[in-house]
Amino acid sequence: MRHPRPVFRFAPSPNGRLHLGHAYSALLNQHLAKAAGGHFLLRIEDIDQTRCTRGLGEAAMEDLRWLGLRWDGAVRWQSEHLTDYHAAQARLTALGLTYPCTCSRKELSARPGTAIDPEGQPLYPGTCRTRGARPGLPASLRLDMAWAAAGRHLTMHEDEAEKPVDPCAWGDVIIARKDIGTSYHVAVSVDDALQGVTHVVRGLDLRAATAIHRLVQDVLCLPVPRYHHHALIRHGTGRKLAKSQGDQSLADLRAQGLSAADIRASLGFS
Repeated sequence: MRHPRPVFRFAPSPNGRLHLGHAYSALLNQHLAKAAGGHFLLRIEDIDQTRCTRGLGEAAMEDLRWLGLRWDGAVRWQSEHLTDYHAAQARLTALGLTYPCTCSRKELSARPGTAIDPEGQPLYPGTCRTRGARPGLPASLRLDMAWAAAGRHLTMHEDEAEKPVDPCAWGDVIIARKDIGTSYHVAVSVDDALQGVTHVVRGLDLRAATAIHRLVQDVLCLPVPRYHHHALIRHGTGRKLAKSQGDQSLADLRAQGLSAADIRASLGFS
């Protein structure tokens, strides 16, 4: 029996220009796809139209082409597939696993003794789950995590081993933001399934969030990819590179005279 070819993907968010961390992840995905005789896809994760722009998405593609990357098939722009994510959210709601939330960020600010999630943010206390959302206010949609995860023993297949994951450590996560109508957690889970992604290779900063994605996959009966979370390219101070910190972009390095070959070699790719 012939097995389908592996499918890898690189999926940046166009809320700034790509930097060396993005270059490493993209090159690693392409390298692993080639080594496995598989496909390499590009997805532009631009659901957040308050921060992402089409121009930055096009610029990301230009940077990747300059680096020498080529992908299979058409680029998937998330902003063009919102109905797919809304349908998944509707299924979660139909299963009785969601509730609207009208709490503001100010109301959710950390208080002494408040539990925190894996990213160090305060856990949502379930206010709207117990009292109900306030009528007439914009509402996000939260996943009732304890109910959704009840009776499920979730693992992720990472680096040839099955490792347990705990989505409840995140509390009742938002699966549809007030401002954009969906969330990264839903969109990435749905897209990986629709695109036939078999191997998710991304940075260590997203490893903890995989627990949420595994739960969404399990509840919606979506296929489960294998995972690898690679080390991050870091600033000289030790923090991870970030567009928000003004770290040099690939475009900046290119303007300084560095070639694509220089960038590839500095990241361990010939």
